[in-house]
Amino acid sequence: NLKLIAVTATGTNNIHWDFVKKKNITVANVAGYSTDAVAQHTFALLFYILHKLNYYDRFVKEGGYCKCLTFSHFEEKFFELKGKRWGIVGMGAIGRRVAEIATAFGCEVQYTSTTGRNVGQPYPLVDLDTLLRTSDIVSLHAPLMPVTEGMMNAEAFAKMKPEAILVNVARGALVDETALADALEKGVIAGAALDVLTDEPMRADHPLLRIQDSRKLIITPHIAWAPVETRERLMQEVYKNIEAFLRGKPRNVVEF
Repeated sequence: NLKLIAVTATGTNNIHWDFVKKKNITVANVAGYSTDAVAQHTFALLFYILHKLNYYDRFVKEGGYCKCLTFSHFEEKFFELKGKRWGIVGMGAIGRRVAEIATAFGCEVQYTSTTGRNVGQPYPLVDLDTLLRTSDIVSLHAPLMPVTEGMMNAEAFAKMKPEAILVNVARGALVDETALADALEKGVIAGAALDVLTDEPMRADHPLLRIQDSRKLIITPHIAWAPVETRERLMQEVYKNIEAFLRGKPRNVVEF
């Protein structure tokens, strides 16, 4: 008797599409509610790694700064964003917002489109190999599809600069997480900042738990989308989707 699935998210890869089409079930999602939130979290994750914030926070709180003979302590090197090349994988709404912010910081943005739909952007469009080889920061904002699943594997990491940082706020399965753990341990890339994993919640035997050095890795538990205002906006839109469906005028219907 099910007539509507009101998805409390944008992604619909958790929908059994063959079944819903067979049963003529409407699927409505909410797009665009978290664009600014996810872009904001992208930079929060990046700066944690780029500026070695865990190290400096611990240095102060553990009393190291109290014993310092100079007013500054900069044992761990960090770098300006200005002039760095930022490679964006997936130039949808979130990718475009990240590009705008990165440009404001003085980054040179380039991108690759995984769907071929979001071309014609005011940034250089390059193939994935070029993006990986030439970017200082690589951020993933692409949907999970057969063509993108596992795209960041050992071969991809080997193409990246050793000083490069990977940020994934899209879908965990875009990344081969065992290959990422190996790349971080071996210094193939400098760091990774993740908000998503293939299996959520995280498995107790997850390979990335081998990386306890917070200068190289930060993982947050799928919260990029979840500021208070964003969750309120999401639920308001879900309510409107249900209301519109009951009035016979469905909105935000997903076609697959």
